[in-house]
Amino acid sequence: MIRINLLGQARPKAARKAVPLGAALPTALIGAGVVFGLLVLSFYYMTLQKDLKQEQERIKQLQAQKTELEQIKQQVESFERQKQILQQRVSIIEQLQRDRTGGQDLLDMVANTVSRTENLWLTMMTRKGSALSIEGAAASISSVANFITQLKRSGYFQKIEIKESHQDERNVAVQTFTFQISAEIAPPQQAPAAKPASAGAQPGAKAAAAAKKG
Repeated sequence: MIRINLLGQARPKAARKAVPLGAALPTALIGAGVVFGLLVLSFYYMTLQKDLKQEQERIKQLQAQKTELEQIKQQVESFERQKQILQQRVSIIEQLQRDRTGGQDLLDMVANTVSRTENLWLTMMTRKGSALSIEGAAASISSVANFITQLKRSGYFQKIEIKESHQDERNVAVQTFTFQISAEIAPPQQAPAAKPASAGAQPGAKAAAAAKKG
């Protein structure tokens, strides 16, 4: 329905009811607290996100370092295996070199020892490193004992032990004894050669001799 004001007077406005200030203040404080709490939570959340991102980056770096260290460890283990193989080869070469250079001296020493023992001959001699095994036969046990004595006196062997010694029953006509001896090769160290007198001392000696003659 449309209403028309025929009197031409302004229509009075409806008066608004006044809201008490005491009732609106708690609501404002609560709203401000909520806003402040949201701001704090937002800041805390952003801080946590930043820390999380930094930790993730650190984890990636640590994983990369771990992978690199594992590769280095594998390389070191490979180098250690190669080093062991090379050391074994060097040891074998050095042992072969010692066996090659000392072989003639060993044969000469054993031959001289046998030649100084009567009624004794060797049938086999085996060398493994510094260990020496000797097999032979003799006309008597005393010959075997003399041979051991000669080995000890040579100074070229040590830890001489007789492993086996018995009479050879296969040869009935002649009494013989077979034996087996083990020893350790220990050639004596050669003494260093004496240094010749220095040439500078010779003029002084000559001058002293000349003085005595004068």
